[in-house]
Amino acid sequence: MKIVLATRNKGKIREFKKLLGESPFEIIGLDSFPEIGKIKEDGKTFQENAIKKACYVAKNTGIPSISDDSGLVVYALGGLPGIYSARFAGEGATDLENNLKLLKEMENVKDRRAEFVCVIAICLPNGKSRIYEGRCKGIITERLMGDKGFGYDPLFYYPPFKKTFAQMEPDEKNRISHRAEAIRKLKSDLPSLVEWIRKEGYAKG
Repeated sequence: MKIVLATRNKGKIREFKKLLGESPFEIIGLDSFPEIGKIKEDGKTFQENAIKKACYVAKNTGIPSISDDSGLVVYALGGLPGIYSARFAGEGATDLENNLKLLKEMENVKDRRAEFVCVIAICLPNGKSRIYEGRCKGIITERLMGDKGFGYDPLFYYPPFKKTFAQMEPDEKNRISHRAEAIRKLKSDLPSLVEWIRKEGYAKG
């Protein structure tokens, strides 16, 4: 059955397909729906943003949609950058600019605990939705470490592996990341999820 991943990011589409593995879903991206413009993410939580994106796309395509919202939560900063992770240093900020701003904010801060959070929402055209959440705890480093990954990966140190996300190979990161955990929960719920979609009448290919 078709399901629309609410993104035009080809890297994210590939990552979702890889993490989901074999499933009954045919995942298509927003490139197939050029009429859908940029969706404003103005929710107060990851969950609100994920649901808003998925439900908007589902309603406007008539096809079940999946969306995720994720970010970095730093305890000492009261949860920031949080839902502002992608624009922590301002609208259109680069990953490096966001990282440098975070390092500045964390100068002389002893409590460097943090966690990545990912919320995945699956929404039907009728507005009904399901939520899956994943978290990964770590520590903010005092300098950039590693050249893999993206976002805040060079600053997020994962103690069990003794390296940052940016020092990990993709397969290594995909075993323990917040997005991987959320998708694992989704996969474990697949039989129920598929039955739910069928009962609501949206199981057409």
